[in-house]
Amino acid sequence: MLDILILIVSAALIVLTLLQSGKSEGISGAFTGSGGLNLFANVKERGSEKVISNLTLVLGILFFVLVIINRIV
Repeated sequence: MLDILILIVSAALIVLTLLQSGKSEGISGAFTGSGGLNLFANVKERGSEKVISNLTLVLGILFFVLVIINRIV
């Protein structure tokens, strides 16, 4: 039962991760060096982006907890 729940949470986590919009120029910007990597930019998420980001965080924590519980049991 716990394995099925981990599978569902992991699939939802993958889908939500793919739905998130990129906050940088991508791999081409990394190679060309244009704009630089600003990892700590003050970017505000609004609306659906914030919901997806928060849900991804919650599912990531839930996945971690479920894996630990599965390992203990």
